[in-house]
Amino acid sequence: MASLVEDLLNILQTERNTYDQLYDLAQKEREAIIDRKLELLEETVAKEQELGSELKNLENARVKGLRSMAIVLGKDGQDLTVSQIIDLLDRQPEEQKMLTEAKEALVESANRMQFMNQQNQVLLQQAMEMVDFDLTLFRSLRQAPETANYNRSAYSTGDFLPSGGFDAKQ
Repeated sequence: MASLVEDLLNILQTERNTYDQLYDLAQKEREAIIDRKLELLEETVAKEQELGSELKNLENARVKGLRSMAIVLGKDGQDLTVSQIIDLLDRQPEEQKMLTEAKEALVESANRMQFMNQQNQVLLQQAMEMVDFDLTLFRSLRQAPETANYNRSAYSTGDFLPSGGFDAKQ
């Protein structure tokens, strides 16, 4: 059982380290968004995807380790969580303490990462709104205002002034 606890601790610590690496990348991503450096943003996103894949593998290893611990503890067929394992280790306070600390550190890193992702999402949304505003502005600069020409029924003809500048023929 001790080796299973050690394996679980190693997995939890590796997951935390990976989340910390993701947090560092998210800070670089935020700077790239603010500075509008698309190449840096692309590189950062590619590295984030690699770390996300690594996190998925670590999650699978953690679930596998928890299942092995469930079998050892006689909890066949149940998917135990780390919190439940901590509760079941009440006779082993040292392992219980180490698992609790590792779990809390992992949760803290994941929460910090989640907050940074939310901030980056807001920044990206604002950047997209600015791009949309700029495009709308450029389109409106190309379009001349509508003339006040009316047809026989007193409806506007919808004609636009020529966009080439001053019309000398009038």
